[in-house]
Amino acid sequence: MEEDDTINPNLTESTEHASLQKKHSSMVERLSKRHQTRSDNSDSSSPSFESVSSFLSRFNLLKTSIESNLAESQSLSSQLKPHFDNIAVSISDLEKLVAQNSYFLPSYDVRSSLKTVSDLKQKLDNLNSQLIPKKKFAFKNKGAKKDSVFIPQSKPSTVENVVSEKASSIAVRDSPGFRNETGHVLIKDCKGLEVGEFTVSDLDSCEVRIIGTVRALFVHRLKNCKVYVGPVMGSILIEEVEGCVFVMASHQIRIHNAKMTDFYLRVRSRPIIEDSNGVRFAPYCLCYQGIEDDLHGAALDQETGNWANVDDFKWLRAVQSPNWSVLPENERVGIVDVSNMNNGNEEI
Repeated sequence: MEEDDTINPNLTESTEHASLQKKHSSMVERLSKRHQTRSDNSDSSSPSFESVSSFLSRFNLLKTSIESNLAESQSLSSQLKPHFDNIAVSISDLEKLVAQNSYFLPSYDVRSSLKTVSDLKQKLDNLNSQLIPKKKFAFKNKGAKKDSVFIPQSKPSTVENVVSEKASSIAVRDSPGFRNETGHVLIKDCKGLEVGEFTVSDLDSCEVRIIGTVRALFVHRLKNCKVYVGPVMGSILIEEVEGCVFVMASHQIRIHNAKMTDFYLRVRSRPIIEDSNGVRFAPYCLCYQGIEDDLHGAALDQETGNWANVDDFKWLRAVQSPNWSVLPENERVGIVDVSNMNNGNEEI
């Protein structure tokens, strides 16, 4: 008697059911772990909604308020500058709102929200150019000597009109930082200190080491630099960098106008790039004495894998953006140990 080669339908259904149950259990476990991680790492000072509809409701309310203030600008005959400054702050807050909630938002909603933010910036810039007379300004005093190699915290660069900086989410700030340097090793030791905002701007062929924790980091106009940063408890905003290497950990990272630059990141939300190309990403690799405690204190001790989940604001197609890629393992720098603070030539 020949064996019956017919597949038992009951056995097939049972196997498929078991497979589906296994997948379902695995998905529930992943979602449970993700929720627990978010609960453990949540920052009560940051507005996180965990609901797309709640986020969009808040986002649209703030957007409407900004649009109303923009429309009011045409009727004002005085006090335009403080009016525009307040609008710029509101737009910055709106952008931060998107960054703080981007980890659960669909990619389309992230891109759409950021497009709205970009349009509001452009409207503000257009109104500023139309209603306020042009002023000549520079990012450093005309009397500054070219061979000045270091600007201490007590003498930050200033700009009279930050709103007129075209389409920039990162205004030049009067915060401590490193500015206008070429070919130096610049060290900031924040261990045991409460450092708020820190700015790194207008550097060429420099190495920057920030040891310890800061609240927020702003990076402007760097070329051929290496920047090694301990945990940042808030956001990192980067603009106009080329040929650089960044090693940094933060809750949110936004990158504008970056070219041929490598980023080694640990980040809670998805990194966002805009108007960038040739940028590559790899996991965080910084080391110094006490970094594990610093990472834990900043709720950045867990690797999220988001360094490889990059959102390209200017790439709206469903396929992978050609503007960024994962850095091949054989081209990565390995562990970067900056524990030795004595081999730098500038320190604050």
